[in-house]
Amino acid sequence: MSDCIFCKIINKEIPSQIVYEDDEIIAFKDVNPQSPVHILVIPKEHIESLNDINSNHSDLIGNIFITIKNIAEELGIDEEGYRVVNNCGEFGGQTVSHIHFHILGGRKFSWPPG
Repeated sequence: MSDCIFCKIINKEIPSQIVYEDDEIIAFKDVNPQSPVHILVIPKEHIESLNDINSNHSDLIGNIFITIKNIAEELGIDEEGYRVVNNCGEFGGQTVSHIHFHILGGRKFSWPPG
């Protein structure tokens, strides 16, 4: 998608602070962090939202969550805890139409958020 900001990051058209990359996934620091640790993890394949995944994406989604766990360990937030967030659709707070997962850590969260 030529106008997708995350696709531009994947294609290195927009600079980012990459913390992990392989053939399927890229993870980078959020430019507008909502916690001391705020990493975005995205597939390199353009998938608009969680509503657009299917059984063909099972391995990819599994790899994303293993990557999230590994990044949390590398950043030292796995022991105290962290939050993984996926926003889906406009009412769910999704602002970029490319599926992505937020890793949020480094502070205590409460539920509901407030």
